[in-house]
Amino acid sequence: MSMSEKIRWGIIGPGSIAKAFQGGVAGSKHGVLAAIATRDPNKPGLATDFPGARIVQGYDALLADPEIDAVYIAVPHTGHAEWAIKAAEAGKHVLVEKPLALSAFEIDAVFHAHRKAGTFAGEAFMYRLHPQAAKLRELIVSGVVGEVRMIQSSFGFSMGKFQPEHRLFASKLAGGGILDVGGYPVSMSRFIAGAAMGKPFADPVKVSGTAKLNAEGTDDWAAAILTFENGIVAQVSCAVMANLDNVLRIHGSEGRIEVPDFWFAGGDRTTGLGKIDIIKGGKTETISVNETRHVYSFEADAAAEAIFAKRQELAAPGMSWADSLGNARVLDAWRKDAGIEYSVEKSANRVNTLANRKLGPNQGVIPKRSIPGLAKQASAVALGFEDFKTFASGAILLDAFWERGGNLFDTAFVYGGGYTEKLFGEWHRNRGTREGAVLIGKGAHSPLVYPDVIGKQLTQSLDRLQTDYVDVYFMHRDNPDIPVGEFVDAMDDEVKKGRIRGPFGGSNWTRERFDEGIAYAERTGKTKPMALSNNFALAEMLDPIWDGCVTSSTDAWKQWLKDRQVTNFSWSSQARGFFTDRAGRDKRDNEELVRVWYNEQNFGRRDRAIELANKLGHNPIHVALAYVLAQPFPSVPLIGPRTLGELDDSLLAFDIKLTPEQVVWLEG
Repeated sequence: MSMSEKIRWGIIGPGSIAKAFQGGVAGSKHGVLAAIATRDPNKPGLATDFPGARIVQGYDALLADPEIDAVYIAVPHTGHAEWAIKAAEAGKHVLVEKPLALSAFEIDAVFHAHRKAGTFAGEAFMYRLHPQAAKLRELIVSGVVGEVRMIQSSFGFSMGKFQPEHRLFASKLAGGGILDVGGYPVSMSRFIAGAAMGKPFADPVKVSGTAKLNAEGTDDWAAAILTFENGIVAQVSCAVMANLDNVLRIHGSEGRIEVPDFWFAGGDRTTGLGKIDIIKGGKTETISVNETRHVYSFEADAAAEAIFAKRQELAAPGMSWADSLGNARVLDAWRKDAGIEYSVEKSANRVNTLANRKLGPNQGVIPKRSIPGLAKQASAVALGFEDFKTFASGAILLDAFWERGGNLFDTAFVYGGGYTEKLFGEWHRNRGTREGAVLIGKGAHSPLVYPDVIGKQLTQSLDRLQTDYVDVYFMHRDNPDIPVGEFVDAMDDEVKKGRIRGPFGGSNWTRERFDEGIAYAERTGKTKPMALSNNFALAEMLDPIWDGCVTSSTDAWKQWLKDRQVTNFSWSSQARGFFTDRAGRDKRDNEELVRVWYNEQNFGRRDRAIELANKLGHNPIHVALAYVLAQPFPSVPLIGPRTLGELDDSLLAFDIKLTPEQVVWLEG
């Protein structure tokens, strides 16, 4: 495809914003509107509103149409991620009306789908592509008002009365001002702060937000303070029930800039001349880019130019992927402070995957294996997910892990103050996966490492997990002041009650203590400890990451594990970034990496991992995980990806089958 050709656009959703984009395509240099998809092809006015476009019944039909190159997604907020992902799967480029999705986690999933498909995806903040934005940047960089110190930006209007079923209020439709119009003042503030720092955008180091909520739990009006690393403070506000002044003000050390209704360049959904007022010394100078093209034509052409150039994202000042993610993180923080969680995000309603499909089968690249003492087959890696704070965000990763073949999940009484357990409980109940899942539970973390704590905490854990048993159980720490037999008795009692149905043991236990526990169980006829969860990695942990931690990466430990064939569920199995470019002999800015992993033996292993990775066409981190999987004892690494990209990157380790000779060579 060359610049002389036209991008054939299809639109999903025939609402008012779709009509505005149609005008933009008609006025663009590189686009033509080929089709409009609707669920009701008999809807009055379609032919008039979208002249010359084929009317297609159903969104799936548009995505399957070979005559469509790119799709503009103009459905309500709650459908953005679904149809953007489905477009990627269909090989279609997309421009998605803002917000690109409901959260940064959803947006990341959309970008992951397009990254894999090799297709373009952009967020349609059309004001960023209007010449006014470039002029604003030029003025800031030139220092026309001196050093930028504060930004004030608002976008607010009044609907007149509360309408609970309207998309601007309904929680099931992610209503409220923050998502509908709050993204504009946030994105502009980040754009101006970035210009002042010589960057395309800047992310704030602190966000503090508030809002007045209605009966639906969505925001009628809201405000937030963004603080940037260079000292710039931005005051942003939005509303659907208050007519705000809607003026962008950029306060500098020598004056200020004012721009009314910047999202339309001071105009409307057709034309914006792009007027900018510079106020200094009591005088106002008005400049204008005098742009008469359709305001939506610029984003249509910017998307087309990216597609022609085989770029997957918009060029600045358009919203790049990192820019969209940064904007969404601010909106996430703002509504978290305001106490807003949309009903559509809650587990009772989020019953399908993000692409709005039933959860797929537990099959994929992750192989299954037998674990001594466990009746079920378990995936070769376990998923830890304590970073997630909402069901909607955590379910994205849990769904993906399951559909890639993973069924082993790592939870603990202390993770997230119990939220990890609650999240998994909602997920397995919602998805119907409990019997197919292998669930790791952990309790008795310091300082509460006592025998009577095990049963008490397990009762709370099972309640949060919405199940009556765990498949594997570990004490999270050891307390050498207590005879090991008392701990074995407590865990054996839970086995007899049926609340632990597979192997149990200790996390961060020594060899001596574990042997002592086995000997006690054999003397007394109790169930023997059969599993450990200690650190194990190609790099040896030199200093405990946290108090009470134990590494099993020494030669003596490896021999012990091999001789006894004890299963080790290894945490920090990829040495917490030591095998990435975050580490290096000359990189000493990360205190934890230096303290825990830096010595010449570990760097020698890292060197060999890099050498082997280069030969295999992989990254050293894949070799490091493959090493843990290739041990001559049952070795199950715990992985903690935070995004779909990190998950899929970790799973590339399964492409590597290390020989025993390569394992020994890596160890040196």
